[in-house]
Amino acid sequence: MFSAIFGSVEQGIIYAIMALGVYITFRVLDFPDLTVDGSFVTGAAVAATMIVFGYHPLFATGVAIVIGFIAGCITGLLHTKGKINPLLAGILMMIALYSINLRIMGMTSDSSVGRPNIPLLNAETLFSKFYVFWSTLGIDESINQFFSMLGVTYLPSTWGTLFLMIIATLLIKVVVDWFLQTEIGLAIRATGDNKKMIRSFSANTDTLVILGLGLSNGLVAFSGALIAQYSKFSDIGMGIGMIIIGLASVIIGEAIFGTKTIMRTTLAVIAGAIIYRIVLGLALRVEFLDTGDMKLITAVIVIAALILPQYIDKRRENKRKAKRHAERLTTYDHVLNKGGNAIAETPTDK
Repeated sequence: MFSAIFGSVEQGIIYAIMALGVYITFRVLDFPDLTVDGSFVTGAAVAATMIVFGYHPLFATGVAIVIGFIAGCITGLLHTKGKINPLLAGILMMIALYSINLRIMGMTSDSSVGRPNIPLLNAETLFSKFYVFWSTLGIDESINQFFSMLGVTYLPSTWGTLFLMIIATLLIKVVVDWFLQTEIGLAIRATGDNKKMIRSFSANTDTLVILGLGLSNGLVAFSGALIAQYSKFSDIGMGIGMIIIGLASVIIGEAIFGTKTIMRTTLAVIAGAIIYRIVLGLALRVEFLDTGDMKLITAVIVIAALILPQYIDKRRENKRKAKRHAERLTTYDHVLNKGGNAIAETPTDK
């Protein structure tokens, strides 16, 4: 059980970067961007291909982010300059990226029709390089001894991946928080709230939309590049339903932790991604479910995340109404009693 939760937390933190990208488009820009399903694989394909060709994993990951940024900008151009419906623009880019991703991964072979996957079993990745450094610190043994004293078994061989991703994800969160509070970030947020209003201040909303979509898909591609190095492979089908996972993370996090400030919301998105992966991992441990049911489980989690907050809010509203009604009745009874007592105490003429 502990090992399953540990693995889910590791993956959840990596997917949290993708969820932050989805948050920028769906919540900040109010743009239903389906490019995510394609740009996630693009990040994985670019990073895996460059690693196979011998490039440093850090450089390969950086290039993946840039390519993802460009893909998001193209979606923005299709919508703003091509006047294409935002949903359709995302779908068109997602479809185009499917073939592009096959071509990218096909560069590692002689195939003229592309390649659907790239294994990285013997390749050096960011995680394998960090593992060499982490193992010299000797921290794993101390942590595992502590959990062993608590009676926890099946401990992971290394905590380095978890530590690395916590630092990386928190750094990205801080950068996103800072950016959304800059002048450009505030303009992007205003564009998502009311385009007409921000245009009245002579702001170029087209540029802001393109920039927001580029940043979002850059983060998504970054997550895809990390997942490819974490899983030791890149596959053309790994991005299917990624937008649903991102939305589930955003919705779950917002429902549990709230959205009062930007810093709180981004933290809620990260926590939502981790909670989603833990729930999914525990669900797959049920005997009558297997890995083929992942999409069904995802759909159920998203449906629950959408319906339960509405049900909870409705119950809270009903309780508030009942409380206000009870207070009004109490006040009314108090007035009546006071009036009755006043009449009873009034002297009568004899």
